[in-house]
Parts: sequence; C-alpha cells; structure tokens
Amino acid sequence: MSYKKILVSITSIIMLLTIIAGCVKYESPNAVYRTGIHHAEIVIKDYGTISLELDGDTAPITVTNFLNLAESGYYDGTTFHRIINEFMMQGGSGSTVGKSTHTIVGEFSQNGYKNNISHLRGTISMARSSDMNSASDQFFIVHSDAKYCDTAYAAFGHVTSGMEIVDEICQNTPSGENGAVEPADQPVIETIRVID
Repeated sequence: MSYKKILVSITSIIMLLTIIAGCVKYESPNAVYRTGIHHAEIVIKDYGTISLELDGDTAPITVTNFLNLAESGYYDGTTFHRIINEFMMQGGSGSTVGKSTHTIVGEFSQNGYKNNISHLRGTISMARSSDMNSASDQFFIVHSDAKYCDTAYAAFGHVTSGMEIVDEICQNTPSGENGAVEPADQPVIETIRVID
C-alpha cells in the first residue's frame, strides 16, 4: 500500500472518529447524580405549598441540577414569570433575576435520552430555548395535559399535592403575549425545600 493510500485511510478514520465523537454527549466523569425518588416543596408567597416527587432514575441530570439549585437557595425570591392558563406556569430566573451560570443536557428523546414521563397535568419539566441543551434553572408545571411536549422537554417529576394552587395561579394571573406576566403580578417563590 502506497504512502498516499495510507494517508487517505488514516484521514478517513480520523474524520469518522470526529463525527462519532460529535454525536456523543459528554458528562463529567466525576459527576454524582441523585438517582432514585426525591421529594421537594415549592413555597409560594400568599398561595401555599406545592409538593413534588422527582424521578432521579428517569432524569438524573435534571433532578440533580434542580435539587442542587434549591439547596443552595438559588430559587428563593424568584418568580413564576410566564403563565398560560390550560398549559403551564413557568418559574425560575425569568428576566429580572440573574440566570444560573450553567446549562444541562436535555434528557428527552429528541436529544437521544429515554424519558417516559408524559407531560400530563401536574408534571414538572425543564424550560429551555431552541437549543436542546440550554436548560438551566427555569422549570414549568403543567396545568393541563400537554403530551406534545413529551419528546422535546425534560420532564422530571410530578406534583403530589397543591394542584389547587396551580389552578388558582393559572386561572387568575393576568398575562400577556406568550404568557408573559408583569413583575407586579408574578407569584413569588419564597423557597424550594428539599425533603429527601
């Protein structure tokens, strides 16, 4: 085999490995994910407490991120800034509080992850931009079934009590284009408590 053919073969192999590497999602080899079932509570000023059960086996990256942010106090004082009745209420940093400094991989099928949690009433899921790996701290609670979100958003748990609070907020909070809520009308998250 000539030198030229060897060089072409090596170049082809390198190109193939580069393409394969680009398709692989790298996670930190030292990351410790919080698998199993976890519980948390969202305390909303003037409304009450929404209890959550989170599935760290289905979405370990997402659950770990959410619990870590909650335990750090990150969510304290943030708001539900986007609310669409019969769809969802979205909370987290919004436009008035600094965004979390990192993003996470989207754990949903369009992004190569198996996630069998459907976006039914009471499901909690991660908000994101058009970039599949852009979720950071913003999450949403589904008000009415939204199965069309199943393959494109990382659902990671569900409400176990407090859906009457979700109903009250979604049905009674004035919102504008695309669900945007004026700052004065945004329900405030006092804290998110991690139970276990």
